[in-house]
Amino acid sequence: MTLEARVTELESRVAFQDDTIQALNDVLVEQQRVVERLQLQMAALLKRYEEMVGQYQSSEEEAPPPHY
Repeated sequence: MTLEARVTELESRVAFQDDTIQALNDVLVEQQRVVERLQLQMAALLKRYEEMVGQYQSSEEEAPPPHY
């Protein structure tokens, strides 16, 4: 294999690797967006859960009505 053919082969491999790296980076960026969105949703759900538990607990702590 000539030197020129070897350089051409290496350039081809580098170009393929660059494309692969870019594709992997794109997937990683999208996954990070999904993770951030899920974290926000989990925080909102946790807040709603805590509010519901707080309402439930406060209703249990109320005194019974006077007719008891």
